[in-house]
Amino acid sequence: MADTVKIGKAVIKRTAALAPMAGVADRAYRLMCKRFGAAYAVSEMVSAKGICYSDRKTAELCTVTDEERPMAVQLFGSEPDFMAEAVKIVLDYRPDIIDINMGCPVPKVVGTGAGSALMKDIGLAADITAAAVRAAGDVPVTVKIRSGWSADTINAPEMAKALEAAGAAAIAVHGRTRDQFYSGTADIGVIRDVKQAVSIPVIGNGDVTDADSCMRMYRETGCDLVMIGRGSYGDPFVFEEIEARLSGLTYKPPTLEERMSVMLEHIRMMLDMSPKNEEMAMHEARKHAAWYMNGYYGSAKFRGRCYQLSSYSEAENLAKEFIELQNSRIDKNNAKNS
Repeated sequence: MADTVKIGKAVIKRTAALAPMAGVADRAYRLMCKRFGAAYAVSEMVSAKGICYSDRKTAELCTVTDEERPMAVQLFGSEPDFMAEAVKIVLDYRPDIIDINMGCPVPKVVGTGAGSALMKDIGLAADITAAAVRAAGDVPVTVKIRSGWSADTINAPEMAKALEAAGAAAIAVHGRTRDQFYSGTADIGVIRDVKQAVSIPVIGNGDVTDADSCMRMYRETGCDLVMIGRGSYGDPFVFEEIEARLSGLTYKPPTLEERMSVMLEHIRMMLDMSPKNEEMAMHEARKHAAWYMNGYYGSAKFRGRCYQLSSYSEAENLAKEFIELQNSRIDKNNAKNS
């Protein structure tokens, strides 16, 4: 297996990339995942029309820092002219790649004819891609799609061929239909079919949560890169695990203390990067704190308490209490078995 995949001028390590996730994968999230080995990251999706009308959040969402490279800025929209104009504006932020979202299933996006609604109109999807490619110049344009709109309209290979013909430099495929949203199981066979249908790089996405599932994605689809979304919730360490597996190294999972330390650092980064006051910024950080506690004894109760956090000091105290609970349980088990 090659060590890297090239998309335009961007050279990406062939380990695992971080998927774009609106409301989750902000700069702090991307930087944390990058630190633990994410090979590539994509911004939260940005409205092409919103950018054209000088949306006040444009700079915040489109800024690419050197620490995040290689990185793409992701746009969504349903009109070729607006997409082309948005691409020209985004170029000022010097993204390595411009990605177009044709996979988002949420009604607010689909209702505008964007996101996964474009799986129902391959002609329009190709026109939007071609307009973006013309506007982007030497910056590569990629597209993220789903397997289809519904189970009886699986058309990702056909869609991918049309997008390749329109100039797309790579295709990312989430192996679920729009109707599935994020439920059920991703069909990685569709990703394999897309890989066989086109000659440009294909990025596989869906149900990758650890090194084993990442290896399965590479092995069974032949994809050029694996992308992780929800599998990274509270677990930036997954990228380190995958990198270790691909390098033939032994992976040592973080201790609970290390996990809580990273959680607190992640929250601190969010607070420092937010224009909001501490209490408002903590509202956005709460879910991240809860995710880091998944899978541990008594975590349901603690996750509930995470959603009451209003300051960093409260998060510090909760993390300390969580560690004490786990250690006391270990002590009790040791005493019982001695």
